[in-house]
Amino acid sequence: MTSSQVRRRPAALVTGGSGGIGLELARCLARDRQEVVIVARREAGLAAAAAELRAAGARGVTTVPADLSRPEEIERLFATLDASAFDITILINNAGFGAAGAFTDRSLDDQLGMIQTNITALTHLTHRLLPPMLSRHSGRILNVASTAAFQPGPFMAVYYASKAYVLSFSEALAEELRGSGVTVTTLCPGPTPTGFSARARLGATRAFRRGVVTTAGAVAEAGYAGMMRGDRIVVPGAANKILAQANRLAPRALMTRIMRGLNERRAPPAG
Repeated sequence: MTSSQVRRRPAALVTGGSGGIGLELARCLARDRQEVVIVARREAGLAAAAAELRAAGARGVTTVPADLSRPEEIERLFATLDASAFDITILINNAGFGAAGAFTDRSLDDQLGMIQTNITALTHLTHRLLPPMLSRHSGRILNVASTAAFQPGPFMAVYYASKAYVLSFSEALAEELRGSGVTVTTLCPGPTPTGFSARARLGATRAFRRGVVTTAGAVAEAGYAGMMRGDRIVVPGAANKILAQANRLAPRALMTRIMRGLNERRAPPAG
């Protein structure tokens, strides 16, 4: 039997799937008896997540340890998918990271790694996995952005800019694919306590201490439901929806000053 004759298995791919919003989205997939592929940097976290997803009803779970800030590891992920004869029918680009602090206080490697993970890897995965969806006239893509996507973010400049890319790219792609059978949804959560936010030290910013915080589970449920409906943008929580609209209507300079106030306080330098 040739490689083209191998029976391929439909599966959902979740990056950053070992914790936080990514794991909650994988739980939604498991509940729907999907075959799930989860990708994350740490093998221990992947193993624990896989055991939980199998117990939750996933048809099967494959784990791929990979650092998506490294292009060679993205290629290794594709090789694993091909070797396992997976057809990715649902792509959830959730992996990403950020950090609070002045732009010049963080290393260049840190900033470029953020761009590679939040922007380049998402674009790479989408470009590679979209054509088979189009050939089948069926597929769903969920790109996880943030309410940060709606305005500039002083003291988190690269992170906010990276999420603006995710939103703009996803909205444009959704329109390109209109009528194709493939949908693109952007999930834009507000402050959400996760391992991501802890590593980024976001708890010290006013956005977390004074904002309306939503659980990772609630964010995932809203995003998953929106993806399955084919919605283009999902902003969980009434307060976050109001904020997103205010960002579109208020003077940009004013919103930038407001975001400076939310992000600057106690934003620690790189250490």
